[in-house]
Amino acid sequence: MTDKAVNTDEVVIYTDGACKGNPGAGGWGVVLRFGTAMKTLHGGERNTTNNRMELMAAIKGLNALTRSCRVALYTDSQYVRKGITEWMSGWKKNGWKTAAKKPVKNEDLWKQLDAAVHRHQVNWHWVKGHSGVPDNELADELANRGVEELVNG
Repeated sequence: MTDKAVNTDEVVIYTDGACKGNPGAGGWGVVLRFGTAMKTLHGGERNTTNNRMELMAAIKGLNALTRSCRVALYTDSQYVRKGITEWMSGWKKNGWKTAAKKPVKNEDLWKQLDAAVHRHQVNWHWVKGHSGVPDNELADELANRGVEELVNG
């Protein structure tokens, strides 16, 4: 968590993805906080990319919420943050094509994230990875646990 005061009616989510090889075995991790309550989630996929795991973490975090919430979502992925806050509206207008008229990579997950976001009021925040922010570090550990559980059974 950051040292900032936490809004008591806001869920705070930290997300991260990891991948051994790109593509390769990947994992995602999520830390959810509401007041003093904390929940963690993690999982993985065998043949994936880091960007897919970053997206999956955000999707899983938002989908874990059982009702519409105000959310502060922290990610260390500029791909996720910029994709959802800057690029997605253009992709949708262009029929899920980039400005260069190429298909949007990971379109399936972007559509899932778009649906998850629409159930909530989400403020997106970027945090520098591996910079000592405790919940970001925990999300990273969880993502790596997701990879290790796949690799080691």
